[in-house]
Amino acid sequence: MTPDLSAALELVEESSRLDPWVERLSALAERLVRPRAVGNVLNGVQIGHPLHPALAQASVGVLMSATVLDASGRDTDRRAAQTLVVGGLVSAAPTVMAGLADWVHGHEQQKRVGLLHAAVNVVGLTAYAASVVGRRRGGGRVSSLVGLAALGTGAFVGGHLGYRQALGANHAEHVPHRAPPEWTRLCGLDELPEGQLVQRMLGDQPLAVLRRGRTVTAVSDVCSHLSAPLHEGEVIEGCVVCPWHGSTFRLDNGSVTRSPATAPLPVFEVQVGDGSVQVRLPGAG
Repeated sequence: MTPDLSAALELVEESSRLDPWVERLSALAERLVRPRAVGNVLNGVQIGHPLHPALAQASVGVLMSATVLDASGRDTDRRAAQTLVVGGLVSAAPTVMAGLADWVHGHEQQKRVGLLHAAVNVVGLTAYAASVVGRRRGGGRVSSLVGLAALGTGAFVGGHLGYRQALGANHAEHVPHRAPPEWTRLCGLDELPEGQLVQRMLGDQPLAVLRRGRTVTAVSDVCSHLSAPLHEGEVIEGCVVCPWHGSTFRLDNGSVTRSPATAPLPVFEVQVGDGSVQVRLPGAG
């Protein structure tokens, strides 16, 4: 019987003994990514999805290539491998920073698994760094293999974070596929308080709705970062601020102005007539 690796990671998710280490690393990470501009870049706001996975693929790919060249045994390949290892180690710095920017806003189970992900990758990077020293003495292959094995394990744990725990995924992606495509009555205009963000249901889809006179704005009530109820957040200068992690979205077009969210909010078209508010999501269905 093969071991259930997912079950092992579920034990990590529930291990509160990791929390003191999580708290220490969180304090450091928050200082590093606190400036808005820094956080937006590291989280990947400009590209619309997390930056860390793309950087990680590049770093691991470069280091893996070095290990493959080591297997040839040719001197020219070993020199090329040395260059690749150094390049991979240099590229690891922004990769780590982007990973910390995503991780620091996760919930406690994500943070525990993320701590393991980071620890295994540190082992891998340390082994590759040791291989740089070893290559000067004609060795370094074993360290390179150890590094590759550790980074492969780290990639598996990272896959659990991204796909099983959905850290970095767009949590509002389902909305266009579950909202009705036609104009649908949402509520009466007089049911909406003036100037207050409230939740109204469109079938089984929660919307965050704001009324200003006879002008009504409606967006998905699901924060694209970790599904927080946006109607509980603040409205500041035409934007809604997520009550959980501070992600900020423009109400007129749903675009992200502040991370950790990277995916925009679905924005509904609204028409008001005969005291009734009707909504429609372009491209829904």
